[in-house]
Amino acid sequence: MKWYLAKIVYRIICGDGSHTPQFDEQLRLIQADDSFQAFQKARLLGHREQDDYLNAQEKPVHWKFLDVTELLEVNNFNDGLEIYSQIKEEDDAKLYINNVKQKANLLQQYSLERAAYLN
Repeated sequence: MKWYLAKIVYRIICGDGSHTPQFDEQLRLIQADDSFQAFQKARLLGHREQDDYLNAQEKPVHWKFLDVTELLEVNNFNDGLEIYSQIKEEDDAKLYINNVKQKANLLQQYSLERAAYLN
């Protein structure tokens, strides 16, 4: 098994969403046999950790998983450990989401090709 560092991206929507778009980028450690498996595990983690709750002002908050945009093989750590998180505010939410999806598609393609090459 190998260790990978995956960037998982969420969109944060508070209330009716009429605020500056916010995004949380988390770096997570994933243990997997290869980069494709690490990518899939990171996606599952992202989906599992979506959340809905009420904030201190009793307004609904929704954390929506967007995708995995980066993956890097690293040395031993703990599986799923969050080691970095950054909330971003973007002027153009559609552009940001499209970039997340494009990076995830490229990463998935690269991971599949690398897994096929190594096997």
